[in-house]
Amino acid sequence: CVCVCTCARALGRNEGKRSLTHPSNPYFTRQMVVWDPQPRVIKFSRRHQRGSSANGLRRQKRDWVIPPINVPENSRGPFPHMLVRIRSDQDKNDGIRYSITGAGADQPPSGIYNIDPISGNMFVTQPLDREEKASFHLRAHAVDMNGNQVENPVDLYIYVIDMNDNRPEFQNQVYNGSVAEGSKPGSSVMQVTATDSDDSTTANGMVRYRILSQIPETPISNMFTINSETGDIVTVAAGLDREKVSQYTVIVQATDMEGNNNFGLSNTATALICITDINDNPPELTVRTFSGEVPENKVNVVVTNLTVVDKDQPHSPNWNAVYRIVSGDPSGHFTIRTNPITNEGMLTVVKPVDFEMNRAFMLTVVVSNQAHLASGIQSSLQSTAGVTISVQDVNEPPVFPVNPKMIRFEEGVPAGTTLTVFSAQDPDHFIQQTVRYSKLSDPANWLKINRTNGQITTMALLDRESMYVKNNMYEATFLAFDNGSPQASGTGTLQIYLIDVNDNAPVLIPREAQICEHSRPNSKINITASDTDADPNVGPFVFELPTFPASIRRNWTISRLNGDYAQLRLRISYLEAGVYEIPVIVSDSGNPPLSNRSTIRIKVCPCDNNGDCSATGAVAAAGLGTGAIIAILICIIILLSIVLLFVVWMKRREKERQAKPLLIDPEDDVRDNILKYDEEGGGEEDQDYDLSQLQQPESLDHIITKPTGVRRVDERPVVAESQYPVRSNLPHPGDIGDFINDGLRAADNDPTAPPYDSLLVFDYEGSGSTAGSVSSLNSSSSGQQDYDYLNDWGPRFKKLADLYGGGDDD
Repeated sequence: CVCVCTCARALGRNEGKRSLTHPSNPYFTRQMVVWDPQPRVIKFSRRHQRGSSANGLRRQKRDWVIPPINVPENSRGPFPHMLVRIRSDQDKNDGIRYSITGAGADQPPSGIYNIDPISGNMFVTQPLDREEKASFHLRAHAVDMNGNQVENPVDLYIYVIDMNDNRPEFQNQVYNGSVAEGSKPGSSVMQVTATDSDDSTTANGMVRYRILSQIPETPISNMFTINSETGDIVTVAAGLDREKVSQYTVIVQATDMEGNNNFGLSNTATALICITDINDNPPELTVRTFSGEVPENKVNVVVTNLTVVDKDQPHSPNWNAVYRIVSGDPSGHFTIRTNPITNEGMLTVVKPVDFEMNRAFMLTVVVSNQAHLASGIQSSLQSTAGVTISVQDVNEPPVFPVNPKMIRFEEGVPAGTTLTVFSAQDPDHFIQQTVRYSKLSDPANWLKINRTNGQITTMALLDRESMYVKNNMYEATFLAFDNGSPQASGTGTLQIYLIDVNDNAPVLIPREAQICEHSRPNSKINITASDTDADPNVGPFVFELPTFPASIRRNWTISRLNGDYAQLRLRISYLEAGVYEIPVIVSDSGNPPLSNRSTIRIKVCPCDNNGDCSATGAVAAAGLGTGAIIAILICIIILLSIVLLFVVWMKRREKERQAKPLLIDPEDDVRDNILKYDEEGGGEEDQDYDLSQLQQPESLDHIITKPTGVRRVDERPVVAESQYPVRSNLPHPGDIGDFINDGLRAADNDPTAPPYDSLLVFDYEGSGSTAGSVSSLNSSSSGQQDYDYLNDWGPRFKKLADLYGGGDDD
């Protein structure tokens, strides 16, 4: 039969006994890891067959199960270390080669295990780490020298035995938790959690918790406890008070090996436990009575600040104060607003107080928190206080009892009529003061007021149709002031409702119209009237034509449409084109009625088929006579003639300006002209030129032999230089003029002169001079020189002739 041979120690035949080196022993990892001195031998399983009946069936025997191979982690070696030996029953006869495959052998992480191909000894080459890889699955192979498989592959399972080589690690180094003050024992606070990378099924990975310290140790040193397995922290005692201790610092330790301090590895973390506030402290006013003062008739004035003390968490609902006035202010003159920063109560006036009615107030104030007090907490007696407020008397302005005051009068009230007495009262009853009046606003300047008693009298006629009257109402403002210190004044408005009377006659509308000269059904003019009065002194209106002149009623007629409108039309079939002014009498419905004779200007014109005035008809209907038309035409002709004469004069002036000769030749006139001097060539392609042509040649033979032709203006002629005239040494009366003319002609005929303007020298004095120096001319002359010829040189030399031509008298 085929079997798998193992040593007794590897198989662990003593199953009833737990050896110290067994992995299930919690202290196994603390012992020295000892390698098995006699590694076991693993043989390939073979299928044994038994003979059977003639039908050829064979019975296969069940294979042995190969137990796993246990290898401890973190072994110190030496390496490589033999684990097992792989053997085949056929290696006695044939040469067998052994190999292993799988993760850790020929697959990543490769190189951890290897096997001797001849002996079949399997080795581990390096220390193992269970936290990186806890097990390996390899397969052992046996082949002959030709590579043919001689045995079925054997599965090898290698388990890495865990050692306690990792400390517990907290998820956070600092944990934050909270619990309300006054909490009962057993109240949950927070949970801390630590993990251990070792095997959690063994003691190596079993973590236990405990509290090492608590800071501060108030009121006792063990206010909290922790569940050793779950890490839940709960209160263990009563007495948490935020106002005394607002935060606790608890050091928590986590230990593996089920909390065994002798063998386990430990780590610590910090738990910060914040004691949250509850409203267990009612607010208390600092004093039992507050006081303040306020001037009368002032609002939004802070009378006094109510100070309060609250030990709860600042700026929280348990600390924020709420103030209420429970008595002493039935009219609601005061309110208390909370200062959000200081928590003080600002007692403020929201409704004016009157010194004459209340000289002082006694208020009762209660303070509380936004949040209700915690269960079992009673409010303090110091949450209630009294407030005494004194009212200061000030000089108040006079007050009009009825403001605004309205009175009714008919319009047309004459000047000097007393309308009413508009008086004011001084509210300062405890001070005797005098009230005076003046007018502040009177848009139409119709009224005046008595300075002493406030009597209102008219100064002009009251007119309802005035522009200052709006909706039959006229308003004027008056001022009442006392003689107090400081002086106070008040204003009052008087409204006068003006009742309409029929004092305005109606006015005809429209004032102009046009109509066809031939009477047609649609040749009619709708007329109405406007009346500034009000009902019932307006329409319905009555329209009628006057009896004089008689032609009005003979040519025109009026028919009534309704109460406010009528139609004016031609009575005759034809009326000559022109402008006609038709008087119409309009009467209103007042009592008594008023009438007005109005004139409507009607243009009668020829019309087209549509009943519209034609262009020629419109001109004729405009009322212009022949003389007026002729005058208009003459004006137009005169205007055109003036324009024509102006145009002719401008053209003639232009011709004269063009015909007027210039002082210089027009060809030489360079004013506002563009002169073309030369062309510069073709750019880059024209850069190859001979600069020697611009220099003065040493020889002029090639120029002298040049044939006669047109001379270049940029080339100097090769001829003898012109000889300019030389002034004679002896003076002569005509010497100067002749010398200048000769020099001018020589310069004009000089072929060597440049082709541009140049400076010509005319004061050439010759090659010599009879006078050696100017100093020879002096007043001490012998008088033998005759200077009379200077008189022949003209008026410019007359002064010299007078100085030197005087003879012996000089």
